[in-house]
Amino acid sequence: MISTVVRAARVGSVGELVAAAALIVVGFPALMVAALLPNIPLFALAAAVTYGSDHYLHRRNSYLVNRLSVVRAGLAIRFLVRQLILVLLLARLGLAYGVFFYALVACFISFYGLQAVHGALVTLVRLRRTLPVATRNIALATAVRIPDAPARWLLHRSGEKMLHLDLPVIVGGLVSAFLGDGLWGGLGIIATLGLGGLYTVVLLPYLFGPRRAPSPESVLAAVETWLRAYRPETVLYFSGAKESAYQVNMWLETMERLDTRPLIVLRERVVLERLAPTTVPVICVPGGVHLMNLDLSTVKVALYAANVGKNIHLLRVPTMKHVFIGHGDSDKVASVNPFSKVYDEVWTAGKAGRDRYAVADVGVRDEDVVEVGRPQLAPIRAGRRERVSIPTVLYAPTWEGWDDNPGNTSLMAAGENIVRRLLAADEPVRVLYKPHPFTGTRSSRAKAAHERITALVEQAAAARALDPAFAVDEAAVEAAREELARVEARLTELTGGADDGDEAMATRDGVADPGVYEEIARLREQWNDAYWRSFPEWEHRVITGPEPLLYDCFNVSDGMVSDISSVVSDFIASGKPYAVTDSAGLGAEEFVRQNTAVRAAVILSNEATELDELLAAVREQEADTLAAARVELKEYLLGPDEPPSLQRFNAAVAALALKAEARNLGQTRSTAPAEVPAH
Repeated sequence: MISTVVRAARVGSVGELVAAAALIVVGFPALMVAALLPNIPLFALAAAVTYGSDHYLHRRNSYLVNRLSVVRAGLAIRFLVRQLILVLLLARLGLAYGVFFYALVACFISFYGLQAVHGALVTLVRLRRTLPVATRNIALATAVRIPDAPARWLLHRSGEKMLHLDLPVIVGGLVSAFLGDGLWGGLGIIATLGLGGLYTVVLLPYLFGPRRAPSPESVLAAVETWLRAYRPETVLYFSGAKESAYQVNMWLETMERLDTRPLIVLRERVVLERLAPTTVPVICVPGGVHLMNLDLSTVKVALYAANVGKNIHLLRVPTMKHVFIGHGDSDKVASVNPFSKVYDEVWTAGKAGRDRYAVADVGVRDEDVVEVGRPQLAPIRAGRRERVSIPTVLYAPTWEGWDDNPGNTSLMAAGENIVRRLLAADEPVRVLYKPHPFTGTRSSRAKAAHERITALVEQAAAARALDPAFAVDEAAVEAAREELARVEARLTELTGGADDGDEAMATRDGVADPGVYEEIARLREQWNDAYWRSFPEWEHRVITGPEPLLYDCFNVSDGMVSDISSVVSDFIASGKPYAVTDSAGLGAEEFVRQNTAVRAAVILSNEATELDELLAAVREQEADTLAAARVELKEYLLGPDEPPSLQRFNAAVAALALKAEARNLGQTRSTAPAEVPAH
C-alpha cells in the first residue's frame, strides 16, 4: 500500500513522502494554530518541523519540491508565509505596537529585497560563466583567461541557503516573545540582515575584477584561433537528449583511430556532461548561430550518428561531404528514415543495410550506400564461453518508441512472460535484465512493465541467495568487491568526480593526459572484470545505467532475448544463440520476411513458449540447429571479417574526402574570373 502511494506521488522514497506530509499536512497548519492560540512552544516545534522537512526534500532533490512551486507554494513563498505567521503570533501576544514589532516587519521586508538582489547576482554569475562554447581536449588556457569557479558553497542550492538565513530572526523573535525582552529579536535582526548582506557581497568579485569570466567574444575568438591551427578534417556531429549520449559514445574509439584529424561537435551541454573519456578534440556549441560562424572550412567529411533537426546547421555547409553513419544497424523503420536522403552518402554495416534502403524506396540511391562494417563491435568476443556451470541469458528489450506500434518492444506484451519462464527453467540459468536507456520515458505502461520485471528478477535473486544449492565463495566475492571499490575510487579521482569546478573550468582544464587516459582505459577493464566477480555467477541481475556496457553483458552471456533493434545485429557478432520476440503477432513467416535479423533467431510469441528451444541451444552445442545460419547472417548484416571494419571505414572517409576536394576545386575554377584575351 505504502509503495503504491509512493509511486503515485512520484517520490523516491517513503522518507520523502513522510517529509512532504510533515511539511504541508502537519507543519504549516500547526504554525497557524499555534499563532492563533497563541502558543510559543507549539509554534517553535512546528517551525522546526517545517524547516527540517523542507531541507530534507531539497537535499533529496524531490519531485514534490517542483510540484509545490507549480501550485504557488514554492520555497520562497513557504518561508514568507512562515514569517507572516510569526507576525500574527506576535500580534496575538499583544506585541503589535512595540518598536521590536516594527523592526521585525521592516527586517522581513528588507530581507525579501536582499533575496532579490542575491538571486540576481547568482543568476548573473552563472550566466557569465556559461561560455558560448564548451570544449574538451582543446588548449584554450593560453589564448583566453578563464578564472576558477566560485566556491561550491556560494552557488550550490544558493536560494535555499539564503532563505535559511532568516533563522536568526525567527529564533530571536520567539525568544524575545517568550522572555518579554526585545534584545534577542534585535540580535536576530542584525544577524539575518548582516549574513544576508555578506552572502550577497561576496558574489560581486565574480562579476567585476580578475575573477570575472571572459566575454563570449573572446572565447569564440580563442576557439577560432585553435581551429585555424588544428585544421580538422573529419567531424562527428551529434545532437540529442542526455539519454542518447550512448549514441555518440559508441563512435569515440573509431574517431580516435581515424587516419585524418578528427573533431567532435556536440550541440547539447547535457550530452557533453555524459561524454565518455576521449582524446579527440570536442566542441559543444549550443547556439546555431555560433556553430554556423565557426570556421570549419578544412573539414572534408561530416559524420552524423542520429537524424535530428539540428543537423541542418551543419548540413548547410557545401564544402564538406555529409554521411549518415547512425548508431546501430537494425530492421526498425528508423533505420530507413527518408531524412537519410539529405546526406551525400549513407554508410551501413553490411549488404543488409543496402538492401533495406532499396526495399524501402525512400530516396536513398544505391550508389550512395557504402558498406563499412561496424568498427565498434571489436570488443565483442565471438564463440561460446567455456567452463559454464550455469548458463547466462541476457534479456535486452528495446524501448517503446515514439508511437504505440506493438512491434516496437516486447516489454509490455511479453516481457514478464519471458522473464518468468527463464526464472522457472527446468535447469537453472542466470538472468541478466538490461533495458534500453529510454525505457519508460514516453509510455507509463512501459515504465510499469519495467518495474514489474525488475521486481521479478530481484525477488528471484533474493530467493536464490537463500537456496543452499547455490554456493558462494564469500572470500572471492568480498575480494572482488574490495577491488571494485578501489578501482571506482581511482576512477573518480582521475575523472574529476569530486571536483567543485564548473563547465568553464572543465573547458579550461579538460585536455586529456595520454598517460591518464590509458590508465582510465585499464581501470575500466579492471572495473568490468571485478564487477562480474563481485557477485556469484548464478546471481540474477538487473543492469541499468551506462555500466557495465552492453557489449560486456554480451561477453558474459550464453544467449540473448531481444527485440527488433541494433542490439540483435550487434549480438550476432558473438555467434551465440539468440531469440527475438514477435510482439506484433505477425507470425513466424511474415516476421522473418520483414526482419532480416531474425533469420537465424528463435522466434518467440508473446507467451514465450518457444524459449525451450533457445535454452536447449544455449546448453548443448549439438542442439544449436541455427549455428550455420548465424554465420551466414553475420556476414550479410555486418560485412566480411576481412579487411577489418576500421580499415574499410578509413578507406570510405578517404574516398569521400577526395570527392569533397574535387567539388571544392571545381567550384574555385568555376568562380575564377575569366582571362580577358589580349588585343
